[in-house]
Amino acid sequence: METMRFGDLDIVFDDRVLEPRPWTLAQSQWSAELLGAGPPGAVLELFAGVGHIGLATVTPTARDLVLVDLNPAACDLARRNVAAAGLAGRVDVREGRIDEVVGPDERFCLIIADPPWVPSAGIAEFPGDPSIAIDGGSDGLDLARTACAVIDRHLVVGGSAVLQLGTEDQVAAVDTHLRDDLGSALQVAEVRTFDRGVLVHLLR
Repeated sequence: METMRFGDLDIVFDDRVLEPRPWTLAQSQWSAELLGAGPPGAVLELFAGVGHIGLATVTPTARDLVLVDLNPAACDLARRNVAAAGLAGRVDVREGRIDEVVGPDERFCLIIADPPWVPSAGIAEFPGDPSIAIDGGSDGLDLARTACAVIDRHLVVGGSAVLQLGTEDQVAAVDTHLRDDLGSALQVAEVRTFDRGVLVHLLR
């Protein structure tokens, strides 16, 4: 078990999960800004891992948070991080597929999504990372497309999503998928590019 500082939080993780990336604190910070200016309601994080991004987003607020991940080890560690942050009363950790564990009538004012976005052919370049946490399918976007569908179903009008991807080309592909395949009203409002990935603000 290891511990790292993530914003104002001490986050535990181990080799069964993806080690938290320090740069993703930018996703928490951007999400918190959008939350402050957005509608009321709870926050949802998809592919939450050990929960660090969502927890750093809501810790300064009174918002409820739902963390979703398929990996049982990630969910166990997320629950430890929730308890250590003193947020057990308003954070719900759910283990399962993101398109199965969110109720059909649940709506969220902000959705954070951190899908695996490495193409399957490239995951061998990251031997220290569990494949479940990085393998995004043939083009790296299989799970990002699922995330878009979940966001489209569960984001309130006026709400925002902050999606993490790998490249600006992937952003363009997701934008096309939203319009042409989902017929979604979600729009790419802003893109911020970092050395280790890309953040996308989707707005309804």
